[in-house]
Amino acid sequence: LPPPPGGGGGEEHHAQAEEEEHVPHKHLFPLDAMDYSGILLASVGIVIAASGGIGGGGILVPICVLVFGFHPKLAIPLSNVTIFGSSITNVLLNMPKRHPLADRPLVDWDLIMVMEPLTIGGALVGSFVNKVLPELILTLSLVVLLAATAHRTLSKGIKKYQQESVALAKAGESELTRIVKAEADEAGEKQGLLASAGDPGAEEDDEEDGAGGAGGEADAAAKELGDMLEAERSTPMDKVQALVVVLGVVLALNLLKGGGAFPSPLGIECGHWTFWGVTVGIFAWVVGVSLVVRSQLVTRWRAKQRLAYRYVEGDVEWNPVNTMRYPMLCFFAGVAAGTFGVGGGIVKGPLMLEMGVHPMVASATSAVMIFFTSLTATTSFVVFGLLTWDYAAMLFCLGVVMTAVGQIGVGVLIKKYGRTSYIVLSIGSVVALSAVLMGLQSIIAMLSGEGEKSSSICDAGE
Repeated sequence: LPPPPGGGGGEEHHAQAEEEEHVPHKHLFPLDAMDYSGILLASVGIVIAASGGIGGGGILVPICVLVFGFHPKLAIPLSNVTIFGSSITNVLLNMPKRHPLADRPLVDWDLIMVMEPLTIGGALVGSFVNKVLPELILTLSLVVLLAATAHRTLSKGIKKYQQESVALAKAGESELTRIVKAEADEAGEKQGLLASAGDPGAEEDDEEDGAGGAGGEADAAAKELGDMLEAERSTPMDKVQALVVVLGVVLALNLLKGGGAFPSPLGIECGHWTFWGVTVGIFAWVVGVSLVVRSQLVTRWRAKQRLAYRYVEGDVEWNPVNTMRYPMLCFFAGVAAGTFGVGGGIVKGPLMLEMGVHPMVASATSAVMIFFTSLTATTSFVVFGLLTWDYAAMLFCLGVVMTAVGQIGVGVLIKKYGRTSYIVLSIGSVVALSAVLMGLQSIIAMLSGEGEKSSSICDAGE
């Protein structure tokens, strides 16, 4: 519906919009003061979030509610479609990039296959917890969780910044000192060559002693290691296809299951044994995938141990312990995401930093995961008719453009100053802003009476 006649201004339109779920929001055009403010604030939030490779839903949802004036049920799909636009740019910019310390892609697909399935499983559990916990407990827990995560991540970023400052200071050693060291090393090498030249038969004797069966085994091991390194140089399309299948099955089962305000196309009723059967089936599916991935990673880790594979800074060794510990952390991160209604990036980014992953790898890998999850969620919102199309189109384009600004900007800064701590600080800043804005949104909702209604798993909700 068009805005009310009389040109009462943006504040009146937004104050009246979405008091009830069925009341439509104003059209995007003509833009009013609150629209311009929302676009500006969303642009800033997207740029900051893009620098860390995370979606920024904790910033965008409050902006859609408090500034654009949407009901939370419509604000979440708008936030998601913005993140989907951002993720497209992130994927296009990150997929061609190479690891800063090794000859392989920047995106770590092993990390994705470990994190994504159990994060989905955790989010499924968390979505039920969200339905039954009182609003006050949810709000307080959300603010505490985000504040603690922001503090830890920002502390890590500051510490890394200080370490980089020390490393850059050492790297500023004078050219004269480097020349003197190089000349000394060269002189030492010449003396070593002269000494070895005095006994030409020694090297031949050593070679003869080492000949035999050991040489054949060494050649076979070297070939196997070479094949492994060659396979790592390109994007593993089998893992990409596997992830598409995993998310496709989850999406299909969710759509068929229905629940709450969304009727099942198969007539499955929320609370019926078929509803819970499909829900358990989704959980069993993601757990089964995780167990298969764990088996493959442990097998490859043992091969790397046998071949004396050299890990670089930020690599995760997928030994039997880590392949249990980190997936469980991902599960609880997913529970937090589902319980508090925040996106995966806001928990996955800090989690990867806690795992010791290189900041550039964490940013790129998180961005790719967000692409798949936001595509899945956007598809659901389209099917259920929850998108406000004019605002969705505008915010989608805003996400595409402003993410390019954020990604290119942080890339220039890293290249110029040699500091990957900017990525860690960006992630921490997004989490801190999310803590403030989502806490504010929840408090306003409770004061207005929106958060006082009791709820159950099968309520439509708002």
